[in-house]
Amino acid sequence: MVEVLIVYYSRWGATAEMANLIARGVEEVPGAVAKIRTVPEVSPVCEATGDTIPESGAPYATLDDLKNCDALALGSPTHFGNMAAPLKYFIDSTSSLWFSGALSGKPAGVFTATSSMHAGQEATLITMLLPLLHHGMVLVGIPSSESALLETTSGGTPYGPSRHTGSDNGISDEERRLCRAFGARLARIATALKNAQVK
Repeated sequence: MVEVLIVYYSRWGATAEMANLIARGVEEVPGAVAKIRTVPEVSPVCEATGDTIPESGAPYATLDDLKNCDALALGSPTHFGNMAAPLKYFIDSTSSLWFSGALSGKPAGVFTATSSMHAGQEATLITMLLPLLHHGMVLVGIPSSESALLETTSGGTPYGPSRHTGSDNGISDEERRLCRAFGARLARIATALKNAQVK
């Protein structure tokens, strides 16, 4: 069994919807299971976080979730070309995993949502990849062989799935397909890497 951990922050639900679609893609791969987690809000005036148990939705991610997963998908809305503060706060708490090398060699990728077309989707995805590189993770994106990447007129990048939330039509068909394709790709790569380590 391969576990793909999907950790996201979502204020209005767009990134959460992407996380669920990525999970569906993961579970299209035989032997793969998706585990969805979120992170708490962070106070704008101090380092206090929200309650320890969310009122609804996915449970909060823990360092053990990261340590025990076989692959990671990290998602956030775009905030000025970067990930949102609650997700950054969580990532900043992973120093012990960096020291132990717990994430090294595991495949990982990123996803984002923006309310306008030119709000920094690719910049956000690239900046989200940087801590994963520091952890020694194997980066996974979306190849151009994925037809929806060439057909999309809203979200979707080679760096990972993205979504434009500014229209009233909801998530586009291409954005939906890219989320699922990304989840499946991440699960297949995690499976291949795990099988290679056993031999």
